[in-house]
Amino acid sequence: MDGELVISGIGVSRGVVSTIVAMAAERVEGVASVGDKAIASGLISAFTAKSASNEPAVSSDVEDDKLLVSVRLSVFYGYPFTKLAADVRSAIAEAVSSQMGFSVGRVDVCIDNLVFPKE
Repeated sequence: MDGELVISGIGVSRGVVSTIVAMAAERVEGVASVGDKAIASGLISAFTAKSASNEPAVSSDVEDDKLLVSVRLSVFYGYPFTKLAADVRSAIAEAVSSQMGFSVGRVDVCIDNLVFPKE
């Protein structure tokens, strides 16, 4: 994940892309966190001995001068996954466009954890 991405002749750190993507995704209602930030309830932690994936929370690449993004999420119980994923895709595309001025070719959303409210 080190290095930079080159889009339309402009080099951008993958870390900058990850920050913009994570901030946009975390603003979507229903998203608990980007990646596994150990906010899952004790019940979930008991059933998942290790993180669902060793992949980074946000990964990015460039194809045909368009940004390709993959984001791994923990989400709150009670939000329909298809709508949540669509909202995350939209928020990320808007943030990348407004902050960086680049087009987004694809946003893959992976839901790794489900967070239940404490009762």
